[in-house]
Amino acid sequence: MSASPLNLPIGLQLYTVGQEMDSDPAGTLKKVAAAGYKTVELSPLSKTPPSDLKEMLDDAGLKNPSGHYMLPSLISSLPEMIEQAKMFGQEFMTVTVPWVADPSRFKADPAMGQFGLFVAIISALTLDDWKWNAEQFNKVGEQVKKAGLQLAYHNHNFEWHRFGDVTGYDEFLRLTDPELVKLELDCGWATVAGQDPVAYLTKYPDRYRLLHIKDFRKGFTPRTELMAKDPGAPVPTELGRGAIDYRKIFAAAERGKIRALFVEQEPPFTEMPALQAIKIDFEYVNDLKV
Repeated sequence: MSASPLNLPIGLQLYTVGQEMDSDPAGTLKKVAAAGYKTVELSPLSKTPPSDLKEMLDDAGLKNPSGHYMLPSLISSLPEMIEQAKMFGQEFMTVTVPWVADPSRFKADPAMGQFGLFVAIISALTLDDWKWNAEQFNKVGEQVKKAGLQLAYHNHNFEWHRFGDVTGYDEFLRLTDPELVKLELDCGWATVAGQDPVAYLTKYPDRYRLLHIKDFRKGFTPRTELMAKDPGAPVPTELGRGAIDYRKIFAAAERGKIRALFVEQEPPFTEMPALQAIKIDFEYVNDLKV
């Protein structure tokens, strides 16, 4: 079996092939498996009905240990979401972005559609919003735990925006119950934020259970804004072709309790199609020696 330096199956976050999943989900999953991947992490943006998607995953021989979820869905429909996670065979229900008690505070860019509201919210989160999120995660995490699953949180870069001498991320970690809320470390976005993934894996070895492996070209300017377009903005690239030294990250992760890892390459794919890029990404992780 192809395995990473952590002796875990190499997975793919399906957001990487989101366009392909929209147009041909069954065929795309078979191509993902053919590239060598053994597991996938579901994207909350999937347009395929869950029961159909489960059948397609089985046909492709792909396991699904984690799925991405939106916090409002978990707050409003947790029993149904838990049942869905169990149907897929997931161990982790991973939330991808924080939310707020009153979304009407924020003005979304109409040109960005539904995504615009998320961008408006994450661009203007307050420290009180992070405290509210911690409360919600503890409540949801308790119910998820009772159901035999585990809630987790996946970072981007905006979490490290500073409020005086603290960051949103560190406050969120401090205020969430370590047993109820585990973490998925997106090593790429943490690096973009000017953080060292090794430091977090070393400081919180019991909290990180999932890894996102992605790369950005060298030369970006560290930042905690997500959608910037300036010349120093991060540009996604294939693993091994960018700025991030994954040998050090995997060496630190080996000392923790990582249960699954997922390659994720951010669109746009300007140099090659996504299905070609994921082969390069797979080979990089598969061949990496710590």
